[in-house]
Amino acid sequence: MALGPGKAGGVQVYGSQLLSHLHQPPPPYRCAHHLHHPDKGMKKDVSGDAFWSRPESRTWTVMLLLGTCLLYCTRVAMPICAVAMSARFDWDKKQSGLVLSSFFWGYCLTQVIGGHLSDRIGGEKVLLLSASAWGSITALTPLLIYLGSAHLFLMTVSRFIIGILQGVFFPALASLFSQKVRESERAFTYSTVGTGSQVGTLVMGGAGSVLLEWYGWESVFYFSGLLTLLWVYLMCKYLLNEKEIIIPFEDLAKGLSLSKQSKVPWKQLFKKAPVWAVIVAQLSAASTCFTLLSWLPTFFKETFPDSKGWIFNVVPWLVAIPASLLSGFLSDQFINQGYKTITTRKMMQVVGSGVSSIFALCIGHTSSFCRAVALASACVGLQGFNHSGIAVNVQDLAPSCAGLLFGVANTGGALLGVVCVYLAGHLIESTGSWTSVFHLVAMVNVFGLCTFLVFGEAQRVDTDSAYVDL
Repeated sequence: MALGPGKAGGVQVYGSQLLSHLHQPPPPYRCAHHLHHPDKGMKKDVSGDAFWSRPESRTWTVMLLLGTCLLYCTRVAMPICAVAMSARFDWDKKQSGLVLSSFFWGYCLTQVIGGHLSDRIGGEKVLLLSASAWGSITALTPLLIYLGSAHLFLMTVSRFIIGILQGVFFPALASLFSQKVRESERAFTYSTVGTGSQVGTLVMGGAGSVLLEWYGWESVFYFSGLLTLLWVYLMCKYLLNEKEIIIPFEDLAKGLSLSKQSKVPWKQLFKKAPVWAVIVAQLSAASTCFTLLSWLPTFFKETFPDSKGWIFNVVPWLVAIPASLLSGFLSDQFINQGYKTITTRKMMQVVGSGVSSIFALCIGHTSSFCRAVALASACVGLQGFNHSGIAVNVQDLAPSCAGLLFGVANTGGALLGVVCVYLAGHLIESTGSWTSVFHLVAMVNVFGLCTFLVFGEAQRVDTDSAYVDL
């Protein structure tokens, strides 16, 4: 991914052309992303020329699936190596926790700005720019940590920066899909790409464990970082042309700013009930997923001490992959057969938040290990239906600023996740029962689901009436 000064001459003429367009006053309802490609933006709503063709969509879907897989490979590299690194550098539990949590705090900081920047200059550029940076830092981590004696500080800063860089990924995906994928195909595309999170976790859990045992913790970071850089190279070489790769400094600066011409109408958008409905539902779904991810391994280890860890750490996430793909397929089929978009989104969400909560409640009331694994797999797997519900509803409501809205919801979900994880631990300590944790998960899920069912819509809210000069 390259940055250019945007001066005339050679390929940088492209940057100057972009700036000349940016100085032209836009139509009041056009999104900032269309300022960057005015002709394509004009065609999108009337002819659909801005959408990917079927072959293009398949190619991008596969490549973005691999990108999401590598995102999680680099994300879980540190948790896999935590024990080995703690022994190597003599870290205690608090110090290990500091390193592990530093990623999360960085991750929360860039969700909104990443979505806004994607809406302005294009999600594909933000994805590749951030991936090239986090891939480089991950691959260089073993070298960086040996630069000085402050190993803990260097590792904490490294993970914090990687969190900042990865925070833009999913908002950029939301922005990109809202501009390039047809409404009737978004659910399957997004759910397919979303399965990369489970695939990446499983791949790194297997390959990372082998590398750690055979070659040491350094090899885990080399493996995930270098593969990410290879992915960036292939994307730049085969999917983007030279003009799309180069981002002039002026465009990047304008993308990060809220200019008067392209200011996001916060007051107007956040007066819309459907916007708040999808945000609340996303908050609930993200926080409960984070809670289950954090506490399920401990639940199984304490409740069934003789059980094999690879079973309960792998099986639920394996089930989530086909469940997510199935949800996307069903959602697009329903829309193509004439079902209303919002009806389809709500049906998917009922399964993702409602039915999954029923299985969550049952987990705490079983004394059988096999039954508990089956219930946990059903709960985690059905949460994949959220990919075809609220996750794509953001793109239905505001395709012109889908990245920004998704960033707002995802930031809130991550922060609420911290609260729920802490509250779950407090409930376990005070009640001595795991049942209260699964009740918490169900209550939060049902609250978000009910909000979405009552106020959720699929009609665009970023129209002429919304886009007024504030």
